[in-house]
Amino acid sequence: MTKVHFRSWFYFQTGYSQYFTFSIAIVNMLTTTYYLIISQNSEIGKIFPNFSIYVLVSSIIAVPILITLGFIHMRRSAIYTSQQDVLQESWPYNYYLTPGIQKEILAPLLRELLELGRHSISNDGITSEQSRRLDELVTKLELLISGGSLEMPKKFGRV
Repeated sequence: MTKVHFRSWFYFQTGYSQYFTFSIAIVNMLTTTYYLIISQNSEIGKIFPNFSIYVLVSSIIAVPILITLGFIHMRRSAIYTSQQDVLQESWPYNYYLTPGIQKEILAPLLRELLELGRHSISNDGITSEQSRRLDELVTKLELLISGGSLEMPKKFGRV
């Protein structure tokens, strides 16, 4: 399979899990709880005489509670930390340079700085090739500093 197929599959999974099933689950939960529990119970049915009032009240109560639970999950729970640990262990770019700025500018700049440091210690002069590479890196850095971006290679283009 080509990279386009894998990317398409990933985008499908993301759209399906984040938007489609999330929306269906909310509608399903609200509909099921209202029509199977609330409309059948005369006491609770007085509080919520129709479905739209139930949805409104549920949303007003549930949204702050769910935001708080999300905050606890992200900041106070060991679960999120464990998820991030697994992601970091399995992310291949922890062992490679990421495409773009890191590979195109930062790594070559560090290499040049090391070479210049080595030359300054040994009292050798800078070569014209080193000067050209440094000028090229300075131009790329100035472009990034001014808010520009590097040209994206074809293999990382939009699908």
